[in-house]
Amino acid sequence: MTYQRSIHLRGHARVFLNAVIIKSMKKLAFFVFLILLLLLVPVTILQATPLALVLKNSATITNSIQRFFGLVAFTLLFVQILLGVFMGKFSEKLGTWVFKFHFFEGGLIYTLALAHPLSLVLFNHFTGIGWDPYRVFINACLLCQSQLEYYYTLGMLSFWLLTVAVFAGIFRASTPWLKANWRKLHVINYVVFLIIGLHGFLIGTDFRIQPFYLFAILAYVLVAGIIIFVEIPRLHKNFRNWLRS
Repeated sequence: MTYQRSIHLRGHARVFLNAVIIKSMKKLAFFVFLILLLLLVPVTILQATPLALVLKNSATITNSIQRFFGLVAFTLLFVQILLGVFMGKFSEKLGTWVFKFHFFEGGLIYTLALAHPLSLVLFNHFTGIGWDPYRVFINACLLCQSQLEYYYTLGMLSFWLLTVAVFAGIFRASTPWLKANWRKLHVINYVVFLIIGLHGFLIGTDFRIQPFYLFAILAYVLVAGIIIFVEIPRLHKNFRNWLRS
């Protein structure tokens, strides 16, 4: 091997190593950012409810767990929307692992969305209301007797819409229509995010307590901006192309 070729190979190796290091640092920065966002959840819950009160009895522990699941689901859904909209850019900057993480995060969000009302069923049991999954998952109303029932209905609606979006992705290869259109159903995620936020602001206290309050407002503004400036123009373009065809 000539001296010049050896220098050339070492140069390529150095460039490759630098690229790996940069991508690793970007990956680390992504997860640090994600962890910092998630840390807002326990900090907010403890701001609203002192630890002694959280641990007072089975009902307060279950209530805190339920709130934790709800806030984490909202936070991760915000990240999920950002990754979905800008997947190409994130994959280019961070690596192809982002798509696999996006898929994993979707399953985690649905698990949390399911655990949130299940925790409410358990909470109702501890507070003497009894085991009543129907009341938590199904008993929605259009002409509700109280504002609180409307707020619960928003939670049920967001859960079942999210179920549609998740299972459309899982069974995307089961029918030709789903195979062609399952990605379009992911627009439901925007509706779910907005409804979950509304549900949280109306029925809970954590959404109105710092530091989660500031994050929730910023997240709402960013997602609203994505809907207005990215998704609506894209849907309008697709509709015009459909009319021309």
